[in-house]
Amino acid sequence: MVRVKLFFGVVLAVIVTVTVWALRPAYTPLITDDSGTVMPQSVAYLEPITIGGMDQWVLVRGHDKANPVLLWLHGGPGAAQIPIARHYNGELEKEFIVVHWDQRGAGKSNPRDFDVRTMNFDRFVSDVHELTQYLKQQFGKQRIFLVGHSWGSQLGIKVVQAHPEDYHAFVGVSQAVHAARGTEIARSWLLELFEKNGDTKRLSRLRGLGEPPYTDHSVYVEFAHMITAAGGGMDIGMIELARIALRSPEYRVADYIAWIQGSTRGSGPMWEETRDFDMFTEVPELKVPVYFFAGVNDYNTPFQLVEEYYRSVDAPEGKQLVRFEDSSHAPFMAEPDKFNAELFRVRREMLRLDN
Repeated sequence: MVRVKLFFGVVLAVIVTVTVWALRPAYTPLITDDSGTVMPQSVAYLEPITIGGMDQWVLVRGHDKANPVLLWLHGGPGAAQIPIARHYNGELEKEFIVVHWDQRGAGKSNPRDFDVRTMNFDRFVSDVHELTQYLKQQFGKQRIFLVGHSWGSQLGIKVVQAHPEDYHAFVGVSQAVHAARGTEIARSWLLELFEKNGDTKRLSRLRGLGEPPYTDHSVYVEFAHMITAAGGGMDIGMIELARIALRSPEYRVADYIAWIQGSTRGSGPMWEETRDFDMFTEVPELKVPVYFFAGVNDYNTPFQLVEEYYRSVDAPEGKQLVRFEDSSHAPFMAEPDKFNAELFRVRREMLRLDN
């Protein structure tokens, strides 16, 4: 009887704990010093702001309001980073006011009544521009730093092309360069890898997809999954990312559901707009300093193409290519210490030039 009571007591405690966790409002913790005192110049808030006619959520954190603003554009579309951002790159808050934004249709900005028809390239560019103006006014800055990962790099580079006056620099992480050529490079790599390993099953499956370009979105998604499974995509597995995300106070149950729905939607609504993207012809020149952070093992946005574009782009304000030798498509997760240190270096270089 005692054991039965103990069992039901444990079950009840678990149920109460899970219920409290599920019902607790989302929040982001205040920034404190080693003694637990809130740092007086710090900023930490999680809230929706109106962007492009709808509520879109931002996470804003930094140790000192005097520091420059860094706006991070996540990948996908749909791969929101708010629930994992602080785990890998929380150190950035020491020298930047770091802004993570759940873009329209992603994470907390993916309500049940979301209209996917609003997902188009021009609308996203306008959203970034609008958010940039908000951040400049909110923190009294003339310019900010812009970082874009994968899809976010495609979006970000078009934003700085259109509005160079708003940004200290642009950092393209796993830069999207040329979708069709990238697919060809990745397919050749997979063919060689499967043949070398004698993996006849995956080799047959790959050949069954046919020759690129893959104009059907579902075919491309299957191809992208093969890249990831072979080690050329995301560096951290979904189970590990889920474990990290579930500990985030910034998300609650409904947010995780919206996060999954947005990430699995991906670029589907914008497939025809994004699949023919070619930076060599669309963005031959940039009027802001540009840095490319690239994993040498990346075959989602192949390193080979990033390096080729880096050499060809006309960037009179300066350009650099930073190699991440132990990374594929997510160097900010695979090599976070180096990634954070390189962003600190970008900050120092740009602010020294501005003074």
